[in-house]
Amino acid sequence: MAFTDLPVRAAARSRLPRAVDAAAARIEQRTPAHRDRALDGLRALALLSVPVGHWLLGGLTLGPEGALHNTSPLATFGFLAPASWVLQLLGIFFLVGGCASALSLRRSAGRGVPTGVWLRGRLARLGRPVLGVAAVWAVLLPVLYAAGVPTGTLRTGVVLVVQPLWFVGIYVLVTALTPWCVRAARTYGGWAAVPLLGSVAVVDLLRYGPWADSVPSWLGLLNLGPGWLFAYQLGVCWGEGRLGRRGGRLMLLGGGALFAVLLLAFHYPASMVGVPGTDRTNSHPPSLLVLALACVQCGAAVLLRDRLDGLLRRRRVLWAAVVGVNLSAMTIFCWHQSALLTLAIPGSLLGTPIPGLTTAPDTTAWILARLAWLPLIAVALLAVGRLTHRFEAPWTGIRGSRRAAVAVLAAAFAVYALTVV
Repeated sequence: MAFTDLPVRAAARSRLPRAVDAAAARIEQRTPAHRDRALDGLRALALLSVPVGHWLLGGLTLGPEGALHNTSPLATFGFLAPASWVLQLLGIFFLVGGCASALSLRRSAGRGVPTGVWLRGRLARLGRPVLGVAAVWAVLLPVLYAAGVPTGTLRTGVVLVVQPLWFVGIYVLVTALTPWCVRAARTYGGWAAVPLLGSVAVVDLLRYGPWADSVPSWLGLLNLGPGWLFAYQLGVCWGEGRLGRRGGRLMLLGGGALFAVLLLAFHYPASMVGVPGTDRTNSHPPSLLVLALACVQCGAAVLLRDRLDGLLRRRRVLWAAVVGVNLSAMTIFCWHQSALLTLAIPGSLLGTPIPGLTTAPDTTAWILARLAWLPLIAVALLAVGRLTHRFEAPWTGIRGSRRAAVAVLAAAFAVYALTVV
């Protein structure tokens, strides 16, 4: 490179920040003054924690038969469990979802939109991306099999893709309950969430108490509804103006105390995510420890709302990033594991384990290597997202036989997923 090329390259680098700032300025101008930026910021934070958590706390190892298998660094490095307390932000996601749904339902009612119409619109926004990812993978599976990808790798891939999608089903359920949650919030305020906490506590007492051996294994499934509705109900109360800073302090301190007691005195597993090889998990279905953590997270969110809103009003580039994440929320959620697989599956076919990608996560070197892989996985997600973001938009260009084909492919993938998972 000639010395005279340096000013040219420096000018090119300076143009990039100006372009970013100009784009951020346009987004700033289009943002209504009354927009609650804190809610969008919290949603973006909770959303990004999902792929980062899965990419850091999940691993893939290459078996002797050449197939990829799920594993986790937490199986070796138990001291990393507290990282899951930070990376598992589903409590905040449900809190923001409940708040946003309450506000949206109120605005729709003010315009005379029936509740049923409002609900169908919300559910369609959730369902389109899920149908899209299921249809695409229904096509990919036979193609990958024909290309020589081992069946074990395909099974692992399906598990990785399907596992996050359970969340969408739960979210659809709690969204459908929004009108009743609003009524409960208006009648009882933040206390409307307490029976949900009590319900999970009773089920945990039954399945973990001295009589646990005589309790049927399916009993824990009773926690699925109240366990995930808890933070959503708190969010509805927040949106209805029935949850303020006093409630936030109570949740932060009370949830923290409950969390410590469950962890230290009742020996709940420290990890918020499942660890291969263990017979007890906090998240599937949610245990009382998950709700205690959700209390802490929700309390902190309520108390920091004004500061976060002010920060996003001062830093327009940060606000632009938040807007970008929220506009691609379901794409990020549905396709982040596919992005990992776009790197891992070709890597597994090389036959040689790749550090941090297809090697067992049982050394410090793996952790460092996986951290180095994160930017590349994120780039892969951006590339996949450019192709699949269309599934988030209304399917105006997909009609008749095309919609039927998508539905059939999605159903085929669902049947296969049920047999695998």
